[in-house]
Amino acid sequence: MTVRISGPPDRVAAARLDIPQLETRACRILSRLGHSRSELSVALVGDREIAELNHQYRGEKSATDVLSFSLVEGDHADHRGGLLGDVVISLETARRQARERHRGLDEELARLLIHGVLHLLGHDHEEEAEWRVMRAEERRLWASIRP
Repeated sequence: MTVRISGPPDRVAAARLDIPQLETRACRILSRLGHSRSELSVALVGDREIAELNHQYRGEKSATDVLSFSLVEGDHADHRGGLLGDVVISLETARRQARERHRGLDEELARLLIHGVLHLLGHDHEEEAEWRVMRAEERRLWASIRP
């Protein structure tokens, strides 16, 4: 299993950010989902970068917390090898959400990572029934990886 984490950008201070813990949690998430031989790319970016991606790929003109770019399905799925895709997390948004939710930044990042990886594997939350299934899976995964 390979997890590659890039970022955060220089202008977004990385103080109190435990990258090794995030990598360990990413490996545990993949393992719990039966993807222990898969590869995952995680990019920690700022609000500006994620807003650009959100606009380009979803038509939304604002920052969001997490985006997923799956290689499991779609045009290039046959050529992906072991790579599941990319999870892009806005560190700035994660910090704000962590404060609002009275969580530590590392917990918020792990929860966003879980959400993003589930999207890579085809989970969605557009419909109520889908949301319930995805939310239950998020809770199960969080319970299995938290300290």
